[in-house]
Amino acid sequence: MTDVKLDLDLAQQSLVFVFASMVVYTVSFLIFAWHLTNIASNKGSGKVISNKLENIGFALFGFGALIHGAGVVMRGIAASRVPWANMYEFSISGSFVLVFIYLAFYRLRDIRIIAAFVNGFVLLILGAATTYFYVQVKTLMPALQSYWLVIHVSVAVLATAFFNIAAALSVAYLLRTSTRIASSTKKFVVGARRVLEFFPAEKTLERLQVRFNAIGLILWTFTLAAGAIWAERAWHRYWGWDTKEVWTFIIWVLYAGYFHATATRGWTGRRAAWLSLVGFASVLFNFTIVNLFFKGLHVYSGL
Repeated sequence: MTDVKLDLDLAQQSLVFVFASMVVYTVSFLIFAWHLTNIASNKGSGKVISNKLENIGFALFGFGALIHGAGVVMRGIAASRVPWANMYEFSISGSFVLVFIYLAFYRLRDIRIIAAFVNGFVLLILGAATTYFYVQVKTLMPALQSYWLVIHVSVAVLATAFFNIAAALSVAYLLRTSTRIASSTKKFVVGARRVLEFFPAEKTLERLQVRFNAIGLILWTFTLAAGAIWAERAWHRYWGWDTKEVWTFIIWVLYAGYFHATATRGWTGRRAAWLSLVGFASVLFNFTIVNLFFKGLHVYSGL
């Protein structure tokens, strides 16, 4: 591969944009939280979920996404490649895709109520990325100098975003169907019940959860297959029981098991929601613990 010119100044400007997006995301999160608090205290505008306060939150959320996306693009230009070669770059790119997909779907389906969850999770990802995962822009190691980096990782990012939204819907379903919340007389829980009244119906949440997980599993299947092809090109074998390979397969098995259990074993409702969360927990484990503490050919954290 020819020498690549790195623009360190542009990389620093990219970081400034990421920090700026975090500021905007923080404001939008506070507005979403304020809106939910108004509902819980019965001081909100009533039955209409898309009131002015929430709309301001979504406008800021979208504005933050524009700044965030600009930061991701600038990082890629600074490195003269796609910006997902280490944990920092994967975090900022993956969280941007998550926001983009959520904003693309939230008007098509009634998933506005999970905005605070998605917003908060994005802030956590960016906080970890800028605090713990940040590395200076650098050239790619030989194994990553392939067009399969674009194919394999981009599909993995998309799959992770769909799994994330499905996990948020699973949490919403578990809260919506909780008998403890339904029967409690505590003031805080009574307020929480008012918020839950704005959630979509149980069947709607369950249906959306399954659909987002289905899209995620299809994309993850391609991720697994593309990774095997890339491994053959890089190391002359399709499978080598490397830690990252094994955990990628474990994630596939868990989500495939989720659909098997729901389709043939009648594991619907709360049990299916818990299975969905177990699957997403394995995705987070794969990205954090495996990347940081396990050794292998796929150690691309950059740390």
